[in-house]
Amino acid sequence: MANWVNGKVIQVHHWTDALISLVVNAPIDKFTAGQFAKLALDIDGERVQRAYSYVNAPDDPNLEFYLVTVPDGKLSPKLSALEVGDEVLITEQASGFFVLEEIPTTNTLWMLSTGTAIGPFLSILQLGHDLERFENIVLVHAVRYANDLSYLPLMEKLVERYQGKLRIQTIVSRENHIGSLTGRIPALIESGALEKTVGLTISPEESHIMLCGNPQMVRETQQLLKEQREMRKHLRRKPGHITSEQYW
Repeated sequence: MANWVNGKVIQVHHWTDALISLVVNAPIDKFTAGQFAKLALDIDGERVQRAYSYVNAPDDPNLEFYLVTVPDGKLSPKLSALEVGDEVLITEQASGFFVLEEIPTTNTLWMLSTGTAIGPFLSILQLGHDLERFENIVLVHAVRYANDLSYLPLMEKLVERYQGKLRIQTIVSRENHIGSLTGRIPALIESGALEKTVGLTISPEESHIMLCGNPQMVRETQQLLKEQREMRKHLRRKPGHITSEQYW
């Protein structure tokens, strides 16, 4: 059973009508970059909870969560209405295995995300530990509209920090945007456009793929990589090339 602690909201960023980031202070146990916590509020006598990945590095005391407001959702509209000084419940211990220690060493690590699922990758990259095992890292963020690229400034700062090791690519599906590819991740892999733009290839010999986000994207991309690139899901007992986490 989860052990809940009280967190205090110290910042709220309303990026768009639907996208917000909550920054919280709370006495949690140490987590591993890539893991998630559960946030909860007591609503009408019921504890309503949902899992959200940490965006911040584990050594940052400000706990950051990136979330989308679901209009008819039980919890997210209430979270988006929180203000500085309000309290929110958070699980003391983090969960999840979408972490670097589960990833085999390879030449190029691809981090493919949709929407708010960029969070785990930002946590991993902001911490910066255990990344020397990879010669190249590619962070891909796919969204519907350019306004949804909330963390692009942070992504660009990370590119500078990693001095050529990290490449970023944004993808926008519902409008054209300078600097972004247009479409969806599976189609852009199938056409070769993603690799051509980034300047690196996806292959079982040289790549590991981390997929995080929309379950349909995760399923379609896994299937495509299996059929066209001869890549398989990574398991502890049977090492492979694809690690995934679905976001709902």
